[in-house]
Amino acid sequence: MIEIRESRPDRLTGIPSGVAHLAYRSAVDGREDWALLSPPTRGRTWLVCIHGYGSHGDQLYTRADLRRDWWPEFQTRGVGVLTPNLRDNSWMSPSAAADLRMLLDFLRGEHGAERFVLFGGSMGGTSVLVYAVLHPEDVAGVGSLCPATDIAARHEWCKRYSCEALPEGISAAIADAYGGTPDELPEVFDRHSCLAHADRLTMPVYLAHGDADDIIPVSESRALAAVLPARVLKYREIPGGGHDAPLALPVIQEALDWILPGAG
Repeated sequence: MIEIRESRPDRLTGIPSGVAHLAYRSAVDGREDWALLSPPTRGRTWLVCIHGYGSHGDQLYTRADLRRDWWPEFQTRGVGVLTPNLRDNSWMSPSAAADLRMLLDFLRGEHGAERFVLFGGSMGGTSVLVYAVLHPEDVAGVGSLCPATDIAARHEWCKRYSCEALPEGISAAIADAYGGTPDELPEVFDRHSCLAHADRLTMPVYLAHGDADDIIPVSESRALAAVLPARVLKYREIPGGGHDAPLALPVIQEALDWILPGAG
């Protein structure tokens, strides 16, 4: 069940006017969660922006660089914007994917949404790719910045590698969200691997990655870029760029030009 709340939880401060708070209960397990939405000012296209690890569904508005650069750019394009919380650190687990599908159906029914373009960086960039291979029929375009492209490999890499910039607990968070490890649930993790199912990415896909990223290595994007046809893919690799390099405004503008219906 989904409801729109006029009032917002105390933690949701500084959200721009006109952005509504959606409260919902998952059809999968009854878990309560939330999303923020801003209807389109023209057309019926919605940008679904998924947050990074350790953040929440309000990251677009509460992280200074995203609010300064991303939010005005989204507004300029006239698209609706949905920022779901999706169980916090879900890495587009089966339950999170089911919740997102419910939210998209809600937007179709209540707002007449016709096209969904998925967008995100880091865990969000991973998540939008995973959802696109699970439900390509829902997705008109994908903008994925500094993503992991195989969720099982991400789980194992984070177990074995550490650096000062890498947040702790990623492997545990993935196993918790998925209900087990890749060894325990190989078929589930295979279904959620965008690298293994790259043939399902037939919509416009934009990938960007810094080649000096020490949180998610550039090899992740290179592997996916190597198997996607040029007719669907635009790939930007940023020399010397770290994990946040793809979040810069010129990259965002190029991505939106490529993935939005009728653009580019």
